[in-house]
Amino acid sequence: MKIFVKAKPDGCEDKVERKDDTHFIVETREPPVNNRANLAIKNLLARYFKIEASKVRMIKGFKESSKLFEIGEK
Repeated sequence: MKIFVKAKPDGCEDKVERKDDTHFIVETREPPVNNRANLAIKNLLARYFKIEASKVRMIKGFKESSKLFEIGEK
């Protein structure tokens, strides 16, 4: 399954907010430095979907706030 994520680094808390079936807003306390925010978002999504982090893969948006992730088997 592919999902679209609006990333909010440097936030007040770590949370995942579902907008609809394929669109999410993910806020993390991590700064967007040295890939820290992307890794935190990946881990938050894994926890949200109750899967291993290795099954969450960022496809697009490595340096943008709009990201595309693939969730599922690999």
